[in-house]
Amino acid sequence: METSEANVVEKKASNFVEEFIEEDIAAGKVANSPTHIVHTRFPPEPNGYLHIGHAKAICMDFGAAAKYGGQCNRRFDDTNPSREDTEYVDAIKEDIHWLGFDWGDRMYYASDYFQQLWDLAEEMIRRGLAYVDEQSSEVIAQQKGTPTQPGVESPFRNRPWEESLDLFRRMNKGEFEEGTMTLRAKIDMANPNMHFRDPIMYRIIKYPHHRTGTKWQAYPMYDFAHGQSDFIEGITHSICTLEFEVHRPLYNYFAQIMADIRGTEYKPRQIEFNRLNLTNTVMSKRYLRNMVETGVVRGWDDPRMPTLCGLRRRGYTAQGIRDFITTIGYTKYDALNDIKLLENAGRNDLNKIATRVMGVVDPVKLTITNYPEDQVELCEMENNPEQEGCGVHQMPFSRELYIEREDFQEVAQKKFFRLTIDKEVRLKSAYIIKCTGVEKDAEGNITNILCTYDPDSKSGMPGADRKVKGTLHWVSAKHAVPVEARLYNNLFLDEEATTDSERNPESEVVVTAFVEPFAAKDPEVGKKFQFQRIGYFCIDKDTTPEKIVFNRTVSLKASK
Repeated sequence: METSEANVVEKKASNFVEEFIEEDIAAGKVANSPTHIVHTRFPPEPNGYLHIGHAKAICMDFGAAAKYGGQCNRRFDDTNPSREDTEYVDAIKEDIHWLGFDWGDRMYYASDYFQQLWDLAEEMIRRGLAYVDEQSSEVIAQQKGTPTQPGVESPFRNRPWEESLDLFRRMNKGEFEEGTMTLRAKIDMANPNMHFRDPIMYRIIKYPHHRTGTKWQAYPMYDFAHGQSDFIEGITHSICTLEFEVHRPLYNYFAQIMADIRGTEYKPRQIEFNRLNLTNTVMSKRYLRNMVETGVVRGWDDPRMPTLCGLRRRGYTAQGIRDFITTIGYTKYDALNDIKLLENAGRNDLNKIATRVMGVVDPVKLTITNYPEDQVELCEMENNPEQEGCGVHQMPFSRELYIEREDFQEVAQKKFFRLTIDKEVRLKSAYIIKCTGVEKDAEGNITNILCTYDPDSKSGMPGADRKVKGTLHWVSAKHAVPVEARLYNNLFLDEEATTDSERNPESEVVVTAFVEPFAAKDPEVGKKFQFQRIGYFCIDKDTTPEKIVFNRTVSLKASK
């Protein structure tokens, strides 16, 4: 599908990346590309699970292509078999689909192009643009110099191309050990851009590849494989994060070589935007993997993890995450985004879809002394006031209830409008009650709050409109279902968290909560609820017939 200039004007760029795309459309670069449409790709390495930072890239790559009538490829840059696995491939595909994007039949791997990349490397050797170096990576690094000091040329830099070609082929036959030889591009050891100082193109890895087995024992480096894979697929815009900005000249250098060999003017355009950084969050894939492997968290989908599967298990919706990405936007400047923005986006979407129920996470018993002992009545609860026609459900009310412990103070602080002695509050969708006293254990802990109720204060009764300042949630002690509630907080205490930051010992607090019967009926993993006045919860996959597990996604209100 081609995009006309008129359509582009109608759509209007919402960020600088789209402005660049529109420039290329107007200049005819897109029309002259191999596919003649805006063509992007999302190409992570399959060496871990995707995190919230990847969601920003996914929304850009797929979103920009869709906006301009183009298409986005799903590619795995699988050039390091020792760190890759089909588990990660499957997880990445699931996460992209969950976010709401699809690549159709355009799923590719860098390994699909290993032969073409190899042929290009051989041609570069023949043209004197690459050579085999027999120095170690440590020596090569030492010889690179500094941004203000030229590097030192390898003693193997000017060896005959025939010799380099022979050694290169033998590298792939397994004749040499890992680390003994590399193929380097022959560019400029004095270039102020360190990436131009004869970068490594191929290294020996004697580890079976998850797709190609042992066919290859020399593998391309990311900088060489990535751009050339874009070229082979006819990508028009290679959109990536700012850390790749200094790699762009090398990206263009390799692309120009391929264009010269193929006799074309087409080249992909690399555009960089700011990566997503969150307060109280570390998104180093290596660090996340370490936490999984050392048992710090339950797995990649632990609800404390910033992974997409972790956020999904915690109860975040795809729409909430997409809304968050829209809120923070795309710029050319790195920034630290407040995690409260993510929480607020999640909260706003859950408010629209979550079923309202009563749940008490820190219960204290409350007895209505003038309510008949064996009487049970039903109170009508609206399922979701944000959804027209969402329906209602019935909740049992009885003499003995549980309320939230923090909703009662024996000696009330100033501006405390919840329950205290000799004061009235309303029990939501039920009656007005008045506290008359408390019962305590030997240590002085309150074990039972004693109240009376106004029989005429329930909805439909003569006193239903009587006003009181506080309204509390509650559950019937006789009918409530005990469940495990996992209350999640930030994994790190520091706002500007690093891998050395202290982890929050209360990142997960597990309590026994009580929920109304309706919330526990036919528990479906992932189902979303609002525990009224508490927060948003979802049913966790650890739920069994014997125990229902709820994860708190986010509190009902933003913390101060």
